[in-house]
Amino acid sequence: MIAVDTNVVVRLLTGDDAKQASAARALFAAGPIWIAKTVLLETGWVLRNLYGFDESAIRDAFTRLLGLKNVQTEDESSVATALALTVHGIELADALHLSSRPPGAVFVSFDKSFVRRAKRAGAAKVSGHAG
Repeated sequence: MIAVDTNVVVRLLTGDDAKQASAARALFAAGPIWIAKTVLLETGWVLRNLYGFDESAIRDAFTRLLGLKNVQTEDESSVATALALTVHGIELADALHLSSRPPGAVFVSFDKSFVRRAKRAGAAKVSGHAG
């Protein structure tokens, strides 16, 4: 199994460097690939801030990537939940924070807008905190 870094995933998804993109495709074709949640988080940030991807484009890219038979990610169920939450206007980072909490834990944020979006998305035990 090969665990990949953010730059490998970015090259695969953007193809912005032909030589590295080719190497990334070869890695992904070679066998089992494992991607950490932190790599997904950082890749989402890079795609949004450096390449101008919007949340739906990031979600679509990750859905295709994680749908490959040979690709596994850390904590697959929370990543799937996070990707589903992005449909409701929640940025990937916030969605991962929310979906990665322990069962039954209350999620508290000072970001009132995020709390409203999370509640509208059906997330349980989300609380805004005055501050």
